[in-house]
Amino acid sequence: MKDFKAALFDLDGVIFDTEPQYTLFWGSEFRRYYPDRPGLEEAIKGQTLTQIYDKWFSGPLDTEREALTERLDAFEAQMDFPYVKGAPEFVRALREKGLRTAVVTSSNHAKMQNVFHSHPEFTALFDRIVTAEDIARSKPAPDCYLKGAGLLGADPSDCLAFEDSFNGLKAALDAGTTVIALTTAHPASELSALSHLQIPDYTDAFDALERLG
Repeated sequence: MKDFKAALFDLDGVIFDTEPQYTLFWGSEFRRYYPDRPGLEEAIKGQTLTQIYDKWFSGPLDTEREALTERLDAFEAQMDFPYVKGAPEFVRALREKGLRTAVVTSSNHAKMQNVFHSHPEFTALFDRIVTAEDIARSKPAPDCYLKGAGLLGADPSDCLAFEDSFNGLKAALDAGTTVIALTTAHPASELSALSHLQIPDYTDAFDALERLG
C-alpha cells in the first residue's frame, strides 16, 4: 500500500451510520411541503443545509426556513450516532501506523457538540475537525479537503479521503486525494466513477486498501 500520511473522513455515512435517520427526517419534511413529490429525501443526500434551502426552500418557502431549522436542531439533539461497522477501530489502527486523521464535514459546531456528548472518545480519534463554519465553499468544491490536508501538514496527494455522497466524492477527487467510497448511501456501481475504491464498511478495509497498490 502507498505510504499515505493522512486520512480525511466525512462524518455522516462515513464515520456514523446516520443516513437512515436523516432520510426519515427529510422524508417527513418533504411530505409536509411537497406532498406531490415523493422521494426528495433521496435526491438531497450529501447536500448541505444551504444547498437544500436554496433548491427547495426559497421563494414562497423562504419564511419556513427558521421553523425547519429549529425542527432539524431538535431532531439532531436526540439522534443516535451509531458508528459505521469498524470505524473507530480502523481510525485507531491508522493512527498507530503513523497517519494523521481529520474529520471534514458539512455539519456545524452545534451538531458536533451532540456528537461529542454521545461519544466522548470521538475527539481522541482525530487530530483536527473541519466543519461548515471553517470553509467558504461547501462540497462539491474541494475547499474542505484542501483545508483538512493543510491542517494536517500533508499534501492532498498523500491523503486518503473517505466519503459516501456524490458531492463529497467530487470534492475529494478535485482536491487530489485518493478517494475511498463508503456504500452506506449509494451502491458501489454508482460511486465507482468518482472513487478509487468502494467498501461497505471498515471490517476488511486494510485488505481492500492493499488493492490500491
